[in-house]
Formats: sequence, structure tokens, C-alpha cells
Amino acid sequence: MHKHHSLLLSASAFCLFVILAIFSAQQPNAITPPSFDDRVVVPASLLTILHGGDRFLAADLEIIRLSATGMDDRGVDTGFLIRAQREITRLNPCHEDNYYLANGLLTWGGAVEQGNEVLRAAIQCRFWDEIPPFFYGMNLSFFQRKNEEAARVLEIGAARSAQNAVTMRKLAIMLRTEQFADERLALNYLVQQRDSATDPKLRDMLDKRVIRLQGLIYLREAQRRYEAEQGPLTDLQQLITQGIVAELPTDPLRLGYEMRNGRIELKKLKIAGMEEQP
Repeated sequence: MHKHHSLLLSASAFCLFVILAIFSAQQPNAITPPSFDDRVVVPASLLTILHGGDRFLAADLEIIRLSATGMDDRGVDTGFLIRAQREITRLNPCHEDNYYLANGLLTWGGAVEQGNEVLRAAIQCRFWDEIPPFFYGMNLSFFQRKNEEAARVLEIGAARSAQNAVTMRKLAIMLRTEQFADERLALNYLVQQRDSATDPKLRDMLDKRVIRLQGLIYLREAQRRYEAEQGPLTDLQQLITQGIVAELPTDPLRLGYEMRNGRIELKKLKIAGMEEQP
């Protein structure tokens, strides 16, 4: 009798899974476009049901899965990470590993707004944690040049911090007066993220982002030398033709660098259906 009951329960759970999966697939989804059908990401609502209503357990197991399968020796499966981390954020916006991965692998891997989306949720949920405001504030300044908003977010982090309040308030003041080379500060904190990573694969992925940022710093220094002698730089190839650099640095992420509004910037990842809005 017990065996029959277990079999009936398993069959019912399977049927529920199939019904919910079909229902989910038929629903319009403004966030996840249909072009991303190469890897399955289970919706947060279904994950919660499959884990007995425990959304925190579901988030823990899902972050373990994507940490193990979202990156390998070939690189990061960015589209998969974006979709999976959004579902984890829906399950548990407080999840620490989720926002660390999003910042290191998405934001610094070219998917700026998608990584910042996870950080914004963490700021709201983790009201005691100074790290998400610090990450988000630096990203706002470095990638989007929104120094006033970045300073406001850093002050939120300062209000939460017992040890780093003075440092973050100083950074907020410096951002408002634009008195520091933000790319070098960004490099320092990205190096700290890499060096504190315990997973070898994650450390390797973060190292690629460090090398990419070092290339940007090298090019911006070259731009300053060029413009001191030749006037405004309009094309990266001018640095080579004028003998300022022998060649452009290689980006390990294969995205490269570009001129944007008269300034050399990291190229952003172009994802069909998920492009960052102007």
C-alpha cells in the first residue's frame, strides 16, 4: 500500500511539473526573450513548488548549479547566467553568492545593466550589507558616468558600514568633484574580488576581467599622450599610426574597446532582446 501511495505521489508531482512547464512556456515574458532556448532555466515559481515551497533552498541549489555549469574553460555562458540569476533573484534577492557572481561575471563581462539589476535587488533586501551599494556605486560611476547617483548609493553603503564608512563617504565626495581616476579604483576592487575568490574557475574568469580593465587603463593613458600632441582622438587606430602604442591590447573576453563620446570605453555585450536601453 505504501509503495502504491509513493508511486501515485511521484506520478502526480511529475504531471504537475509538466503542466506548469507547458503553462510557463505559453506565457508572454517581457524579460526573457524566446531566442534564448538553448539551455533550460526553470521559472522561480516552479522551482519553489519542486522544492516543497522552500524558495530559499531552491535558490541555494540553483546558484550551485549555475556556478558549476555557467562557466567552464571556454568562458562564461552569459545568456544562461542572466536568465538563471534573474530567477534566483526572484527566489531570494538576498542571496550573497548571486550578487557576487552577477557583479563579477555579468557587469564586468559586458552585461552591465543585467548585473546591476541583481545588485539593486540585493541593496533593497540586504539592508545591513555595505557591499552591494559599494559594487553598484562603482558600477554607476565607471560604466555609466552617473557620479551623483553613485555618490548617493555609496553613502547608503557608508551608513551600513562599521569599518569602511569614512572611506565610502570620501569616495562619494570625490565622485561629486570628479577628482580621482575611477578606472584605477575600479581595478583595485576588481583585483580584490579575484584574489578573494575560492573557486578556481571563478578566479580565472575574474582574472580575465582584470586583464581587460588593465588594457583599458593602458589605452586611456595612450589617449592622454596622443591628445597632448595631436588633439582629440577619434579612432583607436590613430594610436598605432602615430606610434603611441605598437598594437591594441587583447581583450580576453573578445569584446574589445571602443571610442564613445570622445573617451575609450569597454565594449558592452550585445545580447539579442536584452540590449541596454539608452
